[in-house]
Amino acid sequence: MLRGNSPAKIDDKGRLKVPNGFRVAMQEAHGRDLFVTSLTGESVRVYPMPVWLEIERRLAQMPSTHPARQKFLDRINFFGQVADLDDQGRVLIPARLRESAQMAGEVDVLGQQNYLEVWNHERFVARLIREPFTDDDAAALAGFGI
Repeated sequence: MLRGNSPAKIDDKGRLKVPNGFRVAMQEAHGRDLFVTSLTGESVRVYPMPVWLEIERRLAQMPSTHPARQKFLDRINFFGQVADLDDQGRVLIPARLRESAQMAGEVDVLGQQNYLEVWNHERFVARLIREPFTDDDAAALAGFGI
């Protein structure tokens, strides 16, 4: 289970040094193969390959002509690239995604249960302010017993 937040940096070559706690948990559960992508280009999602393959399995059950499926795949593939953790625990963020998500310098790495989400620190703080947690959000979660 990937949870919490850990600050990190993107180096000059566009590599994210995955924080140790996340790296160890991912490698022990899923190995070193990854899929790095984004749905919006605002942040980076780092999926362990077995997690991503399960998403692809579910997508394959949808009709190939379904507009939502095609929109999802267009965006995921536009920003996406197969990657792996190197011996130092780094993963290369694709150049197109690095630029779109403003992946330089300080970033926040958030555990999202079965994948990591990486945000430019300033962009993420601005998002938290712009999109506050509301009573409607609390009610929606309560509907799931949370």
